[in-house]
Amino acid sequence: MDKTLINELGDELYQAMVQRETVTPLTSRGFDISVEDAYHISLRMLERRLAAGERVIGKKIGVTSKAVQNMLGVHQPDFGYLTDAMVYNSGEAMPISEKLIQPRAEGEIAFILKKDLMGPGVTNADVLAATECVIPCFEVVDSRIQDWKIKIQDTVADNASCGLFVLGDQAVSPRQVDLVTCGMLVEKNGQLLSTGAGAAALGSPVNCVAWLANTLGHFGIGLKAGEVILSGSLVPLEPVKAGDFMRVEIGGIGSASVRFI
Repeated sequence: MDKTLINELGDELYQAMVQRETVTPLTSRGFDISVEDAYHISLRMLERRLAAGERVIGKKIGVTSKAVQNMLGVHQPDFGYLTDAMVYNSGEAMPISEKLIQPRAEGEIAFILKKDLMGPGVTNADVLAATECVIPCFEVVDSRIQDWKIKIQDTVADNASCGLFVLGDQAVSPRQVDLVTCGMLVEKNGQLLSTGAGAAALGSPVNCVAWLANTLGHFGIGLKAGEVILSGSLVPLEPVKAGDFMRVEIGGIGSASVRFI
């Protein structure tokens, strides 16, 4: 795919985000688009965000759990970039009615790095050694693609369907909790909605972060000290709207909550 078309598609997705309008799936338009093409499109979209004054504060892994893969019909992980315009504090009101188009919330474990990680060759032990702490998190994903009719190339091009996210106010060392067996409870409007465990995300959230570091390494991109890394959902995606309240609790780590307006 030539550079001109890559830039045009990245610009189209950026404008869709700004104007809160969806576009037809890129994979439905009759041209060949590889996953690598899609990553270049996402970088153009990111370039537009940075030019508008945002800055990168981390990265996310998406489509890691079987529940989410089956829901979206996408059967491999992807990654996207997090910016300072996306992050909210636990309990803070999140203005999805002003910022997002077709939001869905998912409970995750966020990693805060204290050392750089550069793949390939990053192991789980390397991830644990590079992690300052883990924090409960809600990621509220969004798609600029009409009706979430996405293939892997569509979500990759759309910055892994990044929307907004909220970090809890409790953090623990990754060595103080079993990240494979830790349980997650998600409540919506006071009712238990779903449960999950760390193993739901590629067997362990640590596996997810190692996968991300090694995948990005092939593009010459590293994970950096101080960055937030969202390791992937442990539960199914849940559509949300203004007026909803959600809370996630992760055994051994803590909780996070968010009110949508």
